[in-house]
Amino acid sequence: MSGDVWPKINELPTVKNLPRGVNKLDLGDQKWQAELFYYFLIALGSGVLLVFAVLVLLYRRFLAPFVNMGSLLIAPLGAAIALHITGNPLSMPVFIGILMLFGIVAKNSILLVDFAVEMMNHGMPKDEAIYEAGHKRAQPIVMTTVAMVAGMVPIALSLTGDSSWRAPMGVTVIGGLIFSTILTLLLVPAFFSIAIDIEQWIGRRFHKMVGQGAHRAPSSGQAPQPAE
Repeated sequence: MSGDVWPKINELPTVKNLPRGVNKLDLGDQKWQAELFYYFLIALGSGVLLVFAVLVLLYRRFLAPFVNMGSLLIAPLGAAIALHITGNPLSMPVFIGILMLFGIVAKNSILLVDFAVEMMNHGMPKDEAIYEAGHKRAQPIVMTTVAMVAGMVPIALSLTGDSSWRAPMGVTVIGGLIFSTILTLLLVPAFFSIAIDIEQWIGRRFHKMVGQGAHRAPSSGQAPQPAE
């Protein structure tokens, strides 16, 4: 495959020391793959920014949406481990699987954070709200993961025939979901607790600065005289 051959070609002395005025062009499959990866990054970045904007409006908090966005970093790690174990290279089905994976992982973390924020808005303490969110939302998260993994197993096992090109997509989704679900249930509550502590600390400091500015007396000028 070109993914295995081209790195070896680029290491050849002739290619590394091209004459003046001679450039290497990416044509054919290489050009198509470069364009595919470029537009994939644009679509992924646009989707992440849109989700972040919606979460800021939903939570009415600034740091809590970063917890959801941070959970998206876990998904490619599990997918990369699964692809490395199975020996599958990057391809279009892999990119499609990553898009699917990002949506499911974001949904799982939103279930946890949204429930905790809602409980805190009703007066529940932070630690109790996080515990309640993990207790009430763990079951739907695990059920979604099990159902999605079960649906992707036949695709991942399509080793021959016309459907074999979709096998890397199934491997990507299965590996990313299993890995991210375990870490989401562990890391998202911890990161959310830290984010709330930082928000409260910033709020206290800002309130203190505003209070000092409001009660600060004028440094110069005469006191107003009563009118006769």
